[in-house]
Amino acid sequence: MNERVDPHLAAGNRTLLAGRATEHFLWAVEGGVGTVTLNRPERKNPLTFASYAELRDLFLALRHASDVHVVLIQGAGGNFCSGGDVHEIIGPLLQLKAPELLMFTRMTGELVKNMRHCPQPIIAAVDGVCAGAGAILAMASDMRIGTARCKTAFLFNRVGLAGCDMGSCALLPRIVGHGRASEWLYTGRALGGEEAERWGFYNRLAAPEALADEAMKLARDLAAGPTFANGITKTMLHQEWSMSIDQAIEAEAQAQALCMLTEDFGRAYRAFVAKSKPVFEGN
Repeated sequence: MNERVDPHLAAGNRTLLAGRATEHFLWAVEGGVGTVTLNRPERKNPLTFASYAELRDLFLALRHASDVHVVLIQGAGGNFCSGGDVHEIIGPLLQLKAPELLMFTRMTGELVKNMRHCPQPIIAAVDGVCAGAGAILAMASDMRIGTARCKTAFLFNRVGLAGCDMGSCALLPRIVGHGRASEWLYTGRALGGEEAERWGFYNRLAAPEALADEAMKLARDLAAGPTFANGITKTMLHQEWSMSIDQAIEAEAQAQALCMLTEDFGRAYRAFVAKSKPVFEGN
């Protein structure tokens, strides 16, 4: 008997995240794309202690998801995210002592770590306000599509804090360069979409009415690709910053050899020979 074994089941620890219940944001899975919608439009979608923690846990679970190949983050009501809720986070933080404050900052940092360590490419669709922790969510994504009217600001120094929040001093210079990251973090000023695109923060801009469709099209295109190989690409992009060139070349040799063992590699070859488009299955 030559019954085919589902590779996701064979892995033993793979899970399905379609239908996962969320309380503090909307979550939907369709066609391999998991969509996070920050959904407090009346307040420009700020984060709370609870939404930070729920996002952290979702991105941790995505490491083992078999039905999500790409993640899309967006905001409801014409804004992305206004950052930490002034009344539900900023005010209460003033009442905490150092140990509790460190627990909070480590928890928010875990969200970014989990975003970077999940294998799925993350796309941020940004319109309107994208400030503070909202700018961090966009920064921690792999790709960003904005609008000309969006305003992106790392506001931390405006409230008497350092710009080194949730990995921004490590990640932002990798995206826009050291000088521009320094200016952005020291001044706390808001960049319009066109300037932020010129700086390299946004991959491209879309009209506000077309943003959701363009971001979803990119997400679906990626979801239809070789998802195992895409996960390897994300891992290597993250890890190679701390490697020498020689170490990176060797690491990539090992990673690519692993990808050559996948069925998707064979599917691509056979499709090329047949002059057809490959249908990838992520294994």
